[in-house]
Amino acid sequence: MIETIQPNWPAPSTIQACCTTRPGGVSAAPFDSLNLALHVGDDPALVAQNRKLLREQLKLPAEPCWINQTHGTRTVTLERDASRDADAAVTRVPGSIAVVMTADCLPILLCNQAGSEVGAVHAGWRGLRAGVVQSALATMNSPSQQLIAWIGPGISQACFEVGDEVRTAFIDSMPNAQTFFSANRRGRWQCDLAGLAEQVLKAEGVGEVCRDSHCSYRDADSFFSYRRSATTGRMASLIWIN
Repeated sequence: MIETIQPNWPAPSTIQACCTTRPGGVSAAPFDSLNLALHVGDDPALVAQNRKLLREQLKLPAEPCWINQTHGTRTVTLERDASRDADAAVTRVPGSIAVVMTADCLPILLCNQAGSEVGAVHAGWRGLRAGVVQSALATMNSPSQQLIAWIGPGISQACFEVGDEVRTAFIDSMPNAQTFFSANRRGRWQCDLAGLAEQVLKAEGVGEVCRDSHCSYRDADSFFSYRRSATTGRMASLIWIN
């Protein structure tokens, strides 16, 4: 049985959203078991079966609009853009499912207060630093003040070690970014990726920002983690208008 995490956020009743976890699929190790990504080396037939299980068990209104993530900043509008090479997706069509896949990077789900517009963002440190959140917000019709954001499960600060180059990249572009980096005993830094994402969303004027507390690296039974196991599957975070 597929297990999902529901966002704890004040979204309108017209909005449906969830993040999948690792159990409940058919993929074999090291993709066991609900791997939803085709690009990680898993058997495509098993991925297709996992996606079918996702549709059936969650009673989805349609096939999710899977995108080809590139760790960039491009946002697609699902009902308009033919290309799916992007790291964020926005839709205003009921039943059209925006989705991003992660395994340590952050999924960020967005909706407006009216419940008429949604978005999904794939935010690793590169995309976050380069402006993927700003790209998604600029693509949405609603003013940022009318948006609600949920930062889903990703790698925690305690488990996300980075070098000087990552810290410097954020400090050079974001006020107070140094507060999201703690020095460790190896002369490197523990990065609070979710904290940085929240800072970006609030700086852009998003009306309400909520955060999940799960760590994808620490909980191997529930989550895939690229940092923990380079060859691994991906979770999916989905959002749509009922």
